[in-house]
Amino acid sequence: MKVFVIDVGLCVGCYACQFVCKDEHVGNDWSPIAKPQPDTGQFWMRLDEHIRGTVPKVEMHYVPNPCMHCDEAPCITPCPIEGAIYKRDDGLVIIDSVKCTGCRLCVDACPYDAIYFNDDLNLAQKCTGCAHLLDGGEWKVPRCVDACPTEAIKFGEEKDFKNEIAKAEVLKPELGHKPRVYYLNIPKKFVAGTVYDAAAKEIIEGATCTLTGGKGKALTATTDGFGDFWFRGLPDGESYKLSIAAKGFKTKTIEDICTEKDVNLGDIALAK
Repeated sequence: MKVFVIDVGLCVGCYACQFVCKDEHVGNDWSPIAKPQPDTGQFWMRLDEHIRGTVPKVEMHYVPNPCMHCDEAPCITPCPIEGAIYKRDDGLVIIDSVKCTGCRLCVDACPYDAIYFNDDLNLAQKCTGCAHLLDGGEWKVPRCVDACPTEAIKFGEEKDFKNEIAKAEVLKPELGHKPRVYYLNIPKKFVAGTVYDAAAKEIIEGATCTLTGGKGKALTATTDGFGDFWFRGLPDGESYKLSIAAKGFKTKTIEDICTEKDVNLGDIALAK
């Protein structure tokens, strides 16, 4: 059974995966696997940009989004035509471009927004894992995988990626659809800020910042040469308390810090 393994930490946002998907499918008819993808409006391998935090504590990452090729694919059940959407023996989920009647039910059923509707062809379309290339025998991986310059996107047999999958996560696991696209190193929430001397109006280097609360143990960070501190990899929706201590200054405590989103605490003044 095939899987995609995508390392978000290696993705640099070059959009090569998105470009080559267009190159492979726009103007090319690979029926019954896929009819031509429109020039615009559809991205079977969609690269999403995520901007996190607020200036100047801002980070950015990219998440490639193909069809998830779910084991419990929610698009198959509502389809009224038997065999119009099916799961292959290799795990890829395919919309048969000949059998599809354009009822749109699968488009609404996909919680990953991975299925598009082609008004000109009256047809639902999505990533096929380049099944037409794999079936030809010369290609072992889809075009997006072949084109990725950092090898952030990998594809192959599930058993060959056992170690990676053990450390990976899937999108929207709570839905129970069992996606076959696994993600490594999706950034978690962060808490950051800058510590400075209120009287001297200068940053404080070497201040000890201690973050407590949440479900884990206390975390410690030291302000750098810019007075900055960062706590990364924090779970979503946890509540924390931050204590900042520096020699010659009064300890400062900030409570009720919640990681529903990334937190930039801004400039934090310490008094002597």
